[in-house]
Amino acid sequence: MYELQRDEYLYYQQGLHVDLGYLENPPLIGYLGMISSWFGGSVAWIKLWPCLFGAATVVLACLIAAEFGGKLFAQFIAGLSIIGSSFMRVHYLFQPNFLDIFFWTLAIYFLIRFINSKDQQFIYWLAISLAIGWWGKYSILFMVIAIVTGLALSPYRSVFTKKKTWLAVGLALLIISPNILWQYWFNWPLAHHMQELQETQLKYVNKFDFLKEQLMMLLPVAAVWIAGLIWVLGKREWRIIGIIYLSVIALLFFGSGKAYYALGAYPMLLAAGAVIWERLSERKHWIRYTLAIFIIGLNCLIIPALLPSRNPGRLAEFYKKIGMKQKWEDQQEHPLPQDYADMLGWKELAAKTEKFFNSLPDSSKANSFIYASNYGMAGSVKFYCKDSYLTSKVISTSGSFLLWIPQRLLFKNLVFISEEVPDKDDDLLKHFEKATVVDSVTDKFSRQYGNKIIYYENIDTAGMHVALHWINGKLEKFGQ
Repeated sequence: MYELQRDEYLYYQQGLHVDLGYLENPPLIGYLGMISSWFGGSVAWIKLWPCLFGAATVVLACLIAAEFGGKLFAQFIAGLSIIGSSFMRVHYLFQPNFLDIFFWTLAIYFLIRFINSKDQQFIYWLAISLAIGWWGKYSILFMVIAIVTGLALSPYRSVFTKKKTWLAVGLALLIISPNILWQYWFNWPLAHHMQELQETQLKYVNKFDFLKEQLMMLLPVAAVWIAGLIWVLGKREWRIIGIIYLSVIALLFFGSGKAYYALGAYPMLLAAGAVIWERLSERKHWIRYTLAIFIIGLNCLIIPALLPSRNPGRLAEFYKKIGMKQKWEDQQEHPLPQDYADMLGWKELAAKTEKFFNSLPDSSKANSFIYASNYGMAGSVKFYCKDSYLTSKVISTSGSFLLWIPQRLLFKNLVFISEEVPDKDDDLLKHFEKATVVDSVTDKFSRQYGNKIIYYENIDTAGMHVALHWINGKLEKFGQ
């Protein structure tokens, strides 16, 4: 019933265009997509990675609990806390967020090992974790700033006077340098992407909703992480962990970050909180059973809010029944969460595009390109259509697809996939002799509902100049 989510099509396509960077994100997730493609590129192979890194994060939470002095029950609660709540959704989607959470947690693990052992080698491992995390998602910078702040305000600030610390910093910079150079060569697309996010999404973030969602997104384990935060702030040796958490929240709060950006800061608190609950229930095992049953039970109740566990119609009825409003980035309310609606309609869109393209005479196919107005459309057509000739004709100026447009771009006709029919006086499309709406997406629960497939025929010479000038203008922004 549900398909890949819009962004997953993009990240998988990045794996088929391996590079040192992409316009939206670092390249590590693309490399994982490349490995999936070696095994056929099925949905299962794509979904393997968030599951695998999710499992590794569970293990890290257990190890952190052990470093805090936790025994078997503490490690069980720490691991259980990562399996459910909002982590469940993150570890279902092939998006950089699962890498972000893993590397944030790995970095904290090595920091705690350093605090417990005073062994400088763990500073190297901390630096390496943060550097590889950079290749996963650039938001690792929040954790870097938070760790530096935590160290500066803690008894461990003497680490900045150690030669090995600065060697570790140099090693981290060396590891990330290929991507930094790529950013330089492409005129710092990270800055362009952040500006675009701010203009299209982050400006709608309500700061106080951000704070409320910190509680809601981990509601089943709120008692665990809150206990952990109180404990680390009250313990001199572990206060650095509390400072790191508060620094991350402050950075995201004042930077208008989305609530889930902070998820990577919670495994350390969940591990700490698990230790506290273990100690509180040392002679009252009924508390342990109650806590475990509460966490599992509440997670089971909220699964429909975390995973597409029911068909779209039933899920829409469920949300309506419980009065749970689904507001998308367009600030309008819809029957399904945006993520779920973004998992529908792609197969239909690809199948209808393929059917129409294959109905064209060979001469028309040779002189046509398939232009998709966003990367989800382009990526889904490439993913579901198995005809390599057709997929080689798919282009888009959305996201990193812009970098993959053929250098020789000559065409007479255009199969245009768009959210709506463009205006007749569009600067480019008015240069075509004829336009025909071929088909559209009919899945009413899909975010793609109503998306159009339009066939434009016989562009004039002036139109080709407009098209090339428009594409070159977009490329020039990235130094191409």
